[in-house]
Amino acid sequence: MDAKICGIKDFKTLNYIINHNTPPKFVGFITNYPKSKRYVENEKLKRLINIEKKKVNFVSVLVKPNDEILEKIKNLNFDYYQLYEVSPEKTKIIKEKYKVKIITALTIENKDDVEEYKKFESISEIILFDSKGYEKSVGFDHQLLNNVPTKVNKMLAGNIQYNDRLDKYSKIADIIDISGSLETSGEKDISKIKIFLENISKIKNEN
Repeated sequence: MDAKICGIKDFKTLNYIINHNTPPKFVGFITNYPKSKRYVENEKLKRLINIEKKKVNFVSVLVKPNDEILEKIKNLNFDYYQLYEVSPEKTKIIKEKYKVKIITALTIENKDDVEEYKKFESISEIILFDSKGYEKSVGFDHQLLNNVPTKVNKMLAGNIQYNDRLDKYSKIADIIDISGSLETSGEKDISKIKIFLENISKIKNEN
């Protein structure tokens, strides 16, 4: 199982993650959603991610992105765009125009929401099944994913705790996406990130 740590906005935390002996596969940055306390405005974002990523993939998290923001970030150090509320047609255009890998984010409440993945699986490298909460860590019934075939590269988010028994997710998803539970008083907490990465590493070693 791989991991994504989302909502990074400061240099100290990012450097800790990248230089960890078992870093996550993905780090996410909130690029165009000012409602989130984890949002990073464009000028700071440029400086923040202009570093040697080592083995980590950088993900731009975008909610209904317009052409202006897509043009602003097109030369930044991103490997993936994580797209919320973007149609399959627009997703395909973004992927081809900007030569970027795609994480399609679906917000889940019921089985019908899960089934939406079928419209995106041929365009997206990864399908993220998230809660309806967006920037709030809300949960949903993860068993809804039981019928999604294993060929789909599944990322799972929504109220997952850093000190959970993470192996319980390994049959449901390929990648765990976590943000809020790694925070103390609204800021990323390196001691929690350390525990989370150790937990993920244990699962990998067991498998």
